[in-house]
Amino acid sequence: MKAAVFQGPGRIAWQDVPDPGIEDPGDAIVRVDVVTICGTDLHILKGDIPEVTPGRVLGHEAVGTVVETGRDVRTVRPGDRVLISCISACGRCRFCREGRYGQCRGGGGWILGHLIDGTQAEYVRVPFADLSVHPLPDSIGGSDAVLLADIFPTSYEVGVLNGAVRPADTVVVVGAGPIGLAAVATAGFYSPGRIVAVDLAESRLAAARALGADATVNADEGPEQLVADLTEGLGADVVMEAVGVPEAFEMCTRMVRPGGRVANIGVHGKPASLHLEDLWIKDVTITTGLVDTSSTPMLLRMMAAGRLPSAELVTHRFELGRMEEAYEVFGRAAETGAIKVALGGPQHTVVSVPGAPVAG
Repeated sequence: MKAAVFQGPGRIAWQDVPDPGIEDPGDAIVRVDVVTICGTDLHILKGDIPEVTPGRVLGHEAVGTVVETGRDVRTVRPGDRVLISCISACGRCRFCREGRYGQCRGGGGWILGHLIDGTQAEYVRVPFADLSVHPLPDSIGGSDAVLLADIFPTSYEVGVLNGAVRPADTVVVVGAGPIGLAAVATAGFYSPGRIVAVDLAESRLAAARALGADATVNADEGPEQLVADLTEGLGADVVMEAVGVPEAFEMCTRMVRPGGRVANIGVHGKPASLHLEDLWIKDVTITTGLVDTSSTPMLLRMMAAGRLPSAELVTHRFELGRMEEAYEVFGRAAETGAIKVALGGPQHTVVSVPGAPVAG
């Protein structure tokens, strides 16, 4: 089969690799029907995640069809259409028993496209299939469902839930890439008083407004002052970092009110300064986290009911074999306007408006 193989920092190739096979009784082999590229994959290409070694098949988000299962798999069978979660869960370790699948110590966690071969391929082996794939209803298309593999549960769990968004809160999302936009959409579940989106590109700010942001501001045009003006100088109740760069995190800590919450979602490859000389007295809560995907079944039901917007997020579609081109388009989002790309399924390329660098 063919797959997207990491060749080292800055290099990826769509090339022949061995077909995956059942290695454990809990495995499923899934034919990949729709797959996407994550901002984390771009971090891997930049060398920010050294655990990913040359030769690794990338990708941790996909929709596909089960073609084979190990003898212990009970919840899916060949022919089932499934969502492949970005997180694999053994179901037995301490963290899995707590529903914290991202911290699995039984061989799971974030392993696809990280520690084992991933989903950007024609076929993929999914360990712990009973807890790591989700049967899909026919009413949800592949390009919509693939957004539930990572970005929606990540934004909801690591951003909205960790940030403890409440009714009437002022919520600021810094970074209106795929993760930030999903955070805007899912923050709306809790009826905040206002949602403010910050980004460098008008096209992404427009997408944020379409998904529920009440105010938007260019990152170069005084977002801290805008938040101060909107809150009578107090600061935001919840600020989410959805970029993964030091400047964005430090901006978040300056915009939060005393007693407020900063929820870091972004993947960071460089140190950020924590200005405790300013923060120690403010009773600020700062959270970090890797998604657990425990919310995926609920989000699937929300999408099936038409209550989870997704159409604004997928801007470009490609045939699976155009993986290298898709990486180039997604990696040059400032010029291409890419928010989220989908490969496989119905084929067409969406004409887009120039956007901002990928945020999340």
